[in-house]
Amino acid sequence: MTTPIDELPLVEAGGLLFIGDPHLGSIKPGRRKDVDFGATVLGAVAQAIAVANARRLVPVFLGDIFDRPHEEDERLKTRLTRILAGCWTTPVTNTGNHDKANDMLEDCDSLALLAAGGTISVVRTSGPVCVYRIGELRVGLGATPYGQAIPTDVRDAFPEVDTVVWITHHDVALEGAYPGALEPHPIEGCAIVVNGHMHLRKPLVTCGSTVWFNTGNITQTAVDALDHVPTVFELTADCEIVPHVLDLPTGTDAFDLTGLQVAPAKPAYQGEPVIRTVVEAAPTSAFVELLKSQDTLEMGRSGDGSLLREAIDARFEADGTPPEVRAAILKLWARASEQIEAAARN
Repeated sequence: MTTPIDELPLVEAGGLLFIGDPHLGSIKPGRRKDVDFGATVLGAVAQAIAVANARRLVPVFLGDIFDRPHEEDERLKTRLTRILAGCWTTPVTNTGNHDKANDMLEDCDSLALLAAGGTISVVRTSGPVCVYRIGELRVGLGATPYGQAIPTDVRDAFPEVDTVVWITHHDVALEGAYPGALEPHPIEGCAIVVNGHMHLRKPLVTCGSTVWFNTGNITQTAVDALDHVPTVFELTADCEIVPHVLDLPTGTDAFDLTGLQVAPAKPAYQGEPVIRTVVEAAPTSAFVELLKSQDTLEMGRSGDGSLLREAIDARFEADGTPPEVRAAILKLWARASEQIEAAARN
């Protein structure tokens, strides 16, 4: 994992823009209403690139640019190339399971063609990718493609950065364990893991000093995403992650539910719109101090969840509570907040 900092590219930018799986393809998913599904996906990507250009953000795709390893429609690939080439800088993408026919990305895969053309930088193996100077911060970006092991310690990968972000493309147990899912774990030296692959947005999970965040896709491919709001997320110069909602059809505007025998799944999770991180002025150090939910019926206005959280945070600071203890307590607080929200809905 160790890579000298001077061997990694350094890019000046206004921030990073995390973009969930596009799943570009010429075959429309069964219940989508789109006359031209490929055009819808391209429109989503174009909107994301427009946000990046307007704010000088580096687009970071979380994987599954394509829905199939080999996309046969040359027009779609050409149109995508034009959109990506219109970005102020070269976008980065992780390699998802839909992007490759075999264990590793190969020349027969459509994503490899984009990489060879220079319109996107593709992460093929797990490790550090780049260092970005965002304001006064040096932010290290690392990535682990689908099917490869996510590290547990990245301090030696980025010895002179202020904070580290790692992107992944995995099944992660962010709402409880299930067969085949990876349990989120602390990653030493990493402030936040931003995950693709899982199509819906998931609640944040804190493990030690690492936050796990699943953005959800920018393309809804199945009715379980009926109420999912396609959103891209910006890492700012203030070390915050904030949302930018895309203008795309959702709900019954996107899906035809005629003859559906099973009711759509519960509404997609849309919580925690802002993640704040605090960066220490010490080599290899970066930790998440607070995660503050600013939606969920705006509990802060009622004083229910937010007052409790303020008291917890104050006690943390007064006692110098270790990160692993904070994480355990905040999990309990999150569960209580969810129960408050459910009670308010009922």
